Amino acid sequence: MIEEEEDRARRMRWWHEAKFGMFIHFGLYSVIGRHEWAMEMEGIPVAEYEKLAEQFNPKPNAAREWARLAKRAGMKYMVMTTKHHEGFCLFDTEFTDYCAPKRACGRDLVAEFVEAARAEGLRVGFYYSLMDWHHPDGARCVEDEAARKRFVKYIHGQVRELMTNYGKIDILWYDVPWPLDAEGWESARMNRMVRELQPGIIINNRSGLPEDFSTPEQHVRGEPAGRAWETCMTMNDSWGYHKADDNWKTPKQILRYLITCARDGGNYLLNIGPKPDGSVPEESVHILNVVGEWMDKYGHTIYGAEPCDVKRSCFANFTRKGTTLYVHIHFWPGEEWAIGGIRTKVKSAKLLPEGEPVKFEQNEFHVRFKDLPSEAPDNPISVLELECESIPTQDMIFVRKNMPRGKV
Repeated sequence: MIEEEEDRARRMRWWHEAKFGMFIHFGLYSVIGRHEWAMEMEGIPVAEYEKLAEQFNPKPNAAREWARLAKRAGMKYMVMTTKHHEGFCLFDTEFTDYCAPKRACGRDLVAEFVEAARAEGLRVGFYYSLMDWHHPDGARCVEDEAARKRFVKYIHGQVRELMTNYGKIDILWYDVPWPLDAEGWESARMNRMVRELQPGIIINNRSGLPEDFSTPEQHVRGEPAGRAWETCMTMNDSWGYHKADDNWKTPKQILRYLITCARDGGNYLLNIGPKPDGSVPEESVHILNVVGEWMDKYGHTIYGAEPCDVKRSCFANFTRKGTTLYVHIHFWPGEEWAIGGIRTKVKSAKLLPEGEPVKFEQNEFHVRFKDLPSEAPDNPISVLELECESIPTQDMIFVRKNMPRGKV
């Protein structure tokens, strides 16, 4: 057990350091432009949906644009849908003709993705949906043992192809184990195969087994101490391209989610849904460019951040590296303000990115900062760096109980 945990720590060291990755949802649903679940949500028959494979023909090497965008945004890894719930494979497979190389596209889009990510120095992850709306055994496998065996052979065979045909793969990201459980999928055997083929890989928890990390979706939720986790999130309300979904998050919202993930010991996997030709929606490009400009200056406060006990403020969030506390101010409060409950001695305070000294005073209830700019010095989030005597802690209950009260 100790050896297993040491091996996991070794395999995941880069991932914990990285903090920030790009998710890519791309498939036939991109042609429809009405959400990646359109096939099921609209009840589109398989025979009708299959015709989309003759329309899906993205421009060559569109993934290069994705990878360059990810790098500009400060992301360190990419995870792409090799097969979503619709069952259409973006990779070359011997198990079905329902795949990009054998339809109108005529190319292995997963190979193009891998090449693009590596060209930008980014780690490579494969998403693979266990649920399959296209395969004839995809639903009946739960009640028909012969169907289950056929379907498991199909799934295991494709996972083997993905782990064999593209060189070193860093992440395997399963999704939706419906309608089987881990025993039905034979997940333990499947994942042993994966590790034999890719000894350094990390695997998520969606094959019905805990494996290396948990995957809260569309919200930030930490896990028990010692359990790795990664929040995956859309930039609007859709994973796949949706031409009418205009509910875009702002760069500030995206950064606040990223900071919270880093504060609580997790990672942030942020999605793009390319258009049918593979181009990235303009809104996504704008958001990620703004995020990237901020990360150029402040990425060191995110990468390699350790779990942080300081969490409470009306206008700021926090990350920590060793005894250094970073104060991420998303609502700039003015020339003088304080952080309550800091129980660790602060030795110095600086305004980043230039490092100008900041005046402060500290007592048992707060650290108060003075003579700061009246307006936010940076956009969308400004940052202070506090050097502390030891690992910083915060105790707001101490403040609540002990701060002097008024008279009745």
